[in-house]
This record gives sequence, C-alpha cells and structure tokens, in this order.
Amino acid sequence: MPQDKKEFALSDFKPYNITDGEEYMNGNQLKHFSAILSNWRQELMEEVDRTKQHMQTELNNYADPNDRASQEEEFSLELRTRDRERKLLKKISKTLDLIDKGDYGFCEACGVEIGIRRLEARPTADLCIDCKTLAEIKERQLGV
Repeated sequence: MPQDKKEFALSDFKPYNITDGEEYMNGNQLKHFSAILSNWRQELMEEVDRTKQHMQTELNNYADPNDRASQEEEFSLELRTRDRERKLLKKISKTLDLIDKGDYGFCEACGVEIGIRRLEARPTADLCIDCKTLAEIKERQLGV
C-alpha cells in the first residue's frame, strides 16, 4: 500500500515549551494536547479508510488454498490492528472530553499532576507514573 505524505504525524509534533511560573494545564497547554489528540484521531481514521479500501480492492478468490490462506491471514492481522485502533479512538475521544471539561492532566486515582512530558509521550494517560506503576504491579500479581 503506498503511503500518502501526511501534513502531520505524531512524531512530528513540537514539544511544549514550558515557561517558568506557568500554571499547569493552562489554555495553551490544553490547546497543545487537543491538537495532538485531534491529529492522532485523524491519522487513525485515515488508516481505517485505507484498510477498508485495501480490503475491497485486494479481495481475490485464489484457486490455490495456500494463497487464499495467506490473504485471509493478512486480512485477519489488519482487522485485529484496526480493532485495537478502534479502542484507541474511544480513549482519544474520552480524553478530548476531559480537555473540554478542564479535567485533563490529573491522575484519576490520586489527583496529582500527570506531567507535561508524560502526557506528550502518552497523551491518553489518565494515571500518574506512580499510580500506573502500582496498577501494573497489582496486575502482574493477580495475573490479570
């Protein structure tokens, strides 16, 4: 599949330049994260469209069972990826709602600031690093 040149890629974003004494999650920071999330959502939606088009145009009824199996496996992997991205799209929408409500950037478990750099690395993060680490430890111990 040929890749179109994109105007924006997640890796192309410019890190937020924090100034001394700047209030956490002020309007500029919220706008910065809203743009990151909106662009990410747009990229995922474009990928869904490309997958749909690819599957419609590449659908062949191969006579050889091995060719058919290879095509089915390729489509299966693509659909699994899209399913993960569908879940991510829901999380992005939830995060954009948090920005609109003014609740973005704070840990859902303890209420402390998540931090600009952590949010730039993972814009949908809803736990601070300490709470996330504890949650992962509990998850491993419970084998979930």
